[in-house]
Amino acid sequence: MQFPESWLREFCNPDLTTQELADALTMAGLEVEDTTLAAPPFSGVVVGEIKEVTQHPDADRLRICQVDIGNHASAGGTGKLLNIVCGAPNARVGIRIPVATVGALLPPGADGKPFAIKLGKLRGIESQGMLCSASELKITEEASGLFELPADAPIGTNIRDYLKLDDTLLTLKLTPNLGHCLSVFGVAREVAAITGAPLKTVVFPPVASVGNDKLAIKITAPDLCGRFSGRIMRGVNTKAKTPQWMVDRLVRCGQRSVTALVDISNYVMFEYGRPSHIFDLDKIDGGLDIRWGKPGETLKLLNGNTISVDEKVGVISDNAAIESLAGIMGGDRTSVTDDTQNIYIEAAFWWPEAVAGRSRRFNFATEAGHRFERGVDPSQTVEHIERITQLVLDICGGQPGPIDDLQPNMPAREPVQLRVARASKVIGMPVTAAQCLDAFKRLDLPATLEPAGQGNHGVNSTAGPGGVSDAHAVITVKPRAYRFDINIEADLIEEVVRMIGYNQLPTTAPLAPIEPKVASESQRSRFAVRHALANLGYQETINFSFVEERWETELAGNTNPIKLLNPIASQLSVMRSSLLGSLLQVLKYNLDRKATRVRVFELGRVFARDAKVATSDTTVAGIHQPLRIAGLAFGSANQRQWSAKDAAADFFDIKGDVESLLAPQQAEFVAAEYPAMHPGRCAKIVLNGAEIGFVGELHPQWRQGYELSQAPVLFELDLAAVMQRHLPASQGVAKFQPVERDLAVIVHENVSHAALMAAIHAAPTQGLLTDALLFDVYRPKDNTAGMEQGEKSLAVRLTLESSDATLTEAQIEAAVAAVIAQLQSSLRARLRA
Repeated sequence: MQFPESWLREFCNPDLTTQELADALTMAGLEVEDTTLAAPPFSGVVVGEIKEVTQHPDADRLRICQVDIGNHASAGGTGKLLNIVCGAPNARVGIRIPVATVGALLPPGADGKPFAIKLGKLRGIESQGMLCSASELKITEEASGLFELPADAPIGTNIRDYLKLDDTLLTLKLTPNLGHCLSVFGVAREVAAITGAPLKTVVFPPVASVGNDKLAIKITAPDLCGRFSGRIMRGVNTKAKTPQWMVDRLVRCGQRSVTALVDISNYVMFEYGRPSHIFDLDKIDGGLDIRWGKPGETLKLLNGNTISVDEKVGVISDNAAIESLAGIMGGDRTSVTDDTQNIYIEAAFWWPEAVAGRSRRFNFATEAGHRFERGVDPSQTVEHIERITQLVLDICGGQPGPIDDLQPNMPAREPVQLRVARASKVIGMPVTAAQCLDAFKRLDLPATLEPAGQGNHGVNSTAGPGGVSDAHAVITVKPRAYRFDINIEADLIEEVVRMIGYNQLPTTAPLAPIEPKVASESQRSRFAVRHALANLGYQETINFSFVEERWETELAGNTNPIKLLNPIASQLSVMRSSLLGSLLQVLKYNLDRKATRVRVFELGRVFARDAKVATSDTTVAGIHQPLRIAGLAFGSANQRQWSAKDAAADFFDIKGDVESLLAPQQAEFVAAEYPAMHPGRCAKIVLNGAEIGFVGELHPQWRQGYELSQAPVLFELDLAAVMQRHLPASQGVAKFQPVERDLAVIVHENVSHAALMAAIHAAPTQGLLTDALLFDVYRPKDNTAGMEQGEKSLAVRLTLESSDATLTEAQIEAAVAAVIAQLQSSLRARLRA
């Protein structure tokens, strides 16, 4: 909201500078976003009058004006007329206009430099200055010719003084609860409360009515309109010109001048926060009906748009059609024109809930709708009509009829109680009952003090007014009709702290000690995990925790996902219990943009139902929210290079990445099934006996659904397990030569690498076995190698070493024999001949 400071000071004029006033408003919750002058700085411009106009002999569009600027110094102090060449179409004898004299500096142009007026010649004729338009002085943006001043403007007066261009424009950034401050008088009320300066008493003397002429009004929807007041005025001169003082104030409020009647309505809206509407009485068929719209009805608005309404939109209609959009904008059918002679002035109270959101529904916003959806004082409709009527009489004339006032559903403001002890606790400093009562008195909120029930203890137990202890005091406040923002105790507490002053709040150090905590070396940070995957060539993605319900059912096998009550999009309706769906969506997005190699990961939280979880500071009852880390690889295993052929990333490539991520811990990969993964190319990951995740190719069903040229490989792990690590322990370098022995054993086809290694390391080798490596797998095409159908040969290299002495042949043979015996007993293996 923007308005001139001079208008505000007419209602309340505290002994503060402009900056101090802006600071006081800001600290009271009315943020002053900007303070600017009504016009940018310029000098040397005075009021002048054109005395004579002649055509330029060498230019059709130029005229030579003789301009009187009085005894100004630029005229030599003698009242001599200035010879000024001008091309404005409205330059004529008798008008008074701004004159930039020689040496004047006009507002900066596009180059940012002031424009200097010099003595010069135009087509051979000397020009001793410049006649100015409003846009050249940066008073308005319109450039329709010379800026014509009132006929009584004093000649020779500095234009900045005459037009009060040094007036400051205040721009307030108001929160939605401050609807009562959407007017100059509303802000003045706040200034009076904040500063203690007197507030001008506003009176609305009734205008003498002529006759008993009234318009038939019917309020069919009292839940739409709680009060409707109106008056007929006949014989109005709608062609009258709006006074310059009113035009100036409207322009400085950001509102352009339209016609006298429209300007009057807008002026009162900015003055007292009361939107109103003026109908052409002769265009109204019968009377007016305030009701909800009907499906199929249309209305052409004043802005030229034609809209369709329904039963959720409030309208004003006559016997023939809809006339206006209730509380938002009037209709074109009954709009006032230059031919209008009789008018109907309307001021109403529209329920905020009935207006809120309707403007946005039709993709436009109005000043009236902005105010009504926040709440407009229902008790002042008649008084404001009196104010509008008086302005219409002063400017346009006419004969006013009596005011018709219907009040079918006036809002009832219920008292709100404030516990002083509660206020002290919320504000964070001791507050007395006297301070609270003083705040409400300054805000003109009727308040009474009464003792509260026992057990309501506070921080301040001093005696308040009437001997009531502040610790037990309760103050009952009756909100004014215009205070729609006061409904609960917290609203009153906000008013108290605003009046006390936010700058009065003490600076309190935190009670809890702030001590740096050293992270345990046995646990990696999330950043370390991210960096580890980044070093493996993966890029991090961040996705919504809301996903499609189909993903949960088909990818995660979750038939009972956690559903959202208010999803941000219809398809993002449930909370994810797996990160894989999000990564597949990222893959699809990149492939659609011609990416050929995608390696991404995400570290995020998943959500699953778990009745064991209780509510705490970080948990919600019944919902388990663990952190997971998941990755996806698609395309070639390595970046393209000249020395190697492209090979698609497969299960073992990603298995190796997972092993690198978990190193130095060694996980076990066990064949398993997971809904999102290929049934035969999936493994669960077991670490220290606990299952921590899965790795595998994407299920063929999903590969086909996403139309992928190859199957991506995915993994998902529990982050807590990934973050754990074993601390390294120092160990001396062996002094004796290790010994290697190779074994080839025949086992059943179902024997896995993990089972083989487990059996080897379980052998009683007296600590001599330090490593085992599988280096060959052989499957013959027939039985000629002494192997049966369904068997395979596994070749293993054993590394034996002792820290005490060089190994003897007997020790080596005993260790190898122990390994062979363990393989025979555990896996039914036999040595290959």
